[in-house]
Amino acid sequence: MLEHDVIIVGGGLAGCRAALEIARTDPSLNVAVVAKTHPIRSHSVAAQGGMAASLKNVDDEDSWEAHAFDTVKGSDYLADQDAVAILTQEAPNVVIDLEHMGVLFSRLADGRIAQRAFGGHSHNRTCYAADKTGHAILHELVNNLRRYGVQIYEEWYVMRLILEDGQAKGLVMFHLLDGQIEVVRAKAVMFATGGYGRVYNTTSNDYASTGDGLAMTAIAGLPLEDMEFVQFHPTGLYPVGVLISEAVRGEGAYLINAEGDRFMANYAPSRMELAPRDITSRAITYEIRAGRGVNLDGSPGGPFVYLDLRHMGKEKIMSRVPFCWEEAHRLVGVDAVTQPMPVRPTIHYCMGGIPVNTDGQVRSSGDSLVDGFYAAGETSCVSVHGANRLGSNSLLECVVYGKRTGASIARYVQNRKFPNVNEQPYITEAKQQIQSLLEQPGKYRINQIRQEFQDTMTQYCGVFRTEELMQEGLEKLEKLQQQYPQIYLDDKGSCWNTELVEALELQSLMVVGQTILASALNRQESRGAHFREDFPNRDDSQFLQHTMAYYSPAGIDIQYRPVMIDMFEPKERKY
Repeated sequence: MLEHDVIIVGGGLAGCRAALEIARTDPSLNVAVVAKTHPIRSHSVAAQGGMAASLKNVDDEDSWEAHAFDTVKGSDYLADQDAVAILTQEAPNVVIDLEHMGVLFSRLADGRIAQRAFGGHSHNRTCYAADKTGHAILHELVNNLRRYGVQIYEEWYVMRLILEDGQAKGLVMFHLLDGQIEVVRAKAVMFATGGYGRVYNTTSNDYASTGDGLAMTAIAGLPLEDMEFVQFHPTGLYPVGVLISEAVRGEGAYLINAEGDRFMANYAPSRMELAPRDITSRAITYEIRAGRGVNLDGSPGGPFVYLDLRHMGKEKIMSRVPFCWEEAHRLVGVDAVTQPMPVRPTIHYCMGGIPVNTDGQVRSSGDSLVDGFYAAGETSCVSVHGANRLGSNSLLECVVYGKRTGASIARYVQNRKFPNVNEQPYITEAKQQIQSLLEQPGKYRINQIRQEFQDTMTQYCGVFRTEELMQEGLEKLEKLQQQYPQIYLDDKGSCWNTELVEALELQSLMVVGQTILASALNRQESRGAHFREDFPNRDDSQFLQHTMAYYSPAGIDIQYRPVMIDMFEPKERKY
């Protein structure tokens, strides 16, 4: 049996920042990171726009309080305000800390870190590295892990969380290279496994974003929080779904419909293209529904709108958002200097996740915690985003709460003994699970069921939702779940069997998808990214609370937990 003082699942920003904090706090601790890809291929590397912090480099009027208010208002008042206060107070220091580690931020003429406008923010506070900010930060963090001797298990897939008697004791994982199965025991386990974009058919997320950490947590009998709040990013490149960063609108690009109108004037006149993402995504969907979308031949009535950069000029486009120009050129043959880009909303981010307190400890219910189990980053829900995340707050959350959770773990494991784990039953069960997947004679290919599942989620739990629609969606998901035991694998080998990984990931997608739909069906109001056409108004009297969804094969049990409100009273949200 392998053993480490701390085992962290996920090699993205939150996991790496936590590992680094533990190693910095107590270099004698044995810390390991396990990731199903190489850490610098984690999805954090795709984050483009930047991270928000009230550094005041371009705007003296900014403050952490203003950042906190924008975040809470953006969240449609569902964010926990104590968690938001920590996020926004720590922001300037973590940016400077990253700079000292060697992160190459873009600069102002006087050498200070540059800051740009972002949707929903009342001040220019987003620090950035052109439009490759996640890439710039993650590379430095991974380099620092090597410096501190953190062990990295790359390309290992974690199959199970070992949770006994209310305590996290370790993991079961298998090596993609040769199919070897290992049990790891640890004094503390942390999940930083990112989001679940692949539950849907069009997403800005990479192929690895299958919600594995969320599913393992749910299968272990722990709740998932606020899973109905799925963020659609307004500007996914049509038809591929790849992200065109909000940085492009932050630098001055326009959204226009088939008639050439900057239609955001009708939806958020004070913020225009820099309204929060939920409002902008709904606006684009309304325009497309009303027949003012564009077709590929430029005629009206089509499935997308235009993002227009032409007035920005070649020099600004190529210096501030070169990657976005490159993506549009490479993937759909559009030269953004002379042509508008076709865009429509794409699944982007999960506001919900594994419920944690502000030290990153996982909750087993509204008022109790799991011993030795932690989470941070997109996979967690400390609820700084509530019902809708503001752009450039996710990198910030990963770094602030990754660091904070790491510090909390370093304190927790001092003078603790290793837990007792009997590894044999776990290894036997994992081997049986893999063997039965390899041997079952089923009649469905994985892709057939996965595609149908993703299409169902997109059709029945999209930008606009109703009870009738979601009820039908849940029934379809249950039928697809029953087909899972009838999948068959062509690859029966143990060496680099990616089909086997896809079979395990499909199980994760199914657990997560059902939880999202059941949580959304129960919330009979519209708030942030969750928009019900049958309940179009926000209902604070009933639903100013967090959903806690408990998964079981028999169905999903929904409970609620109060929102922490100690700074800003909920008001109507207008821009």
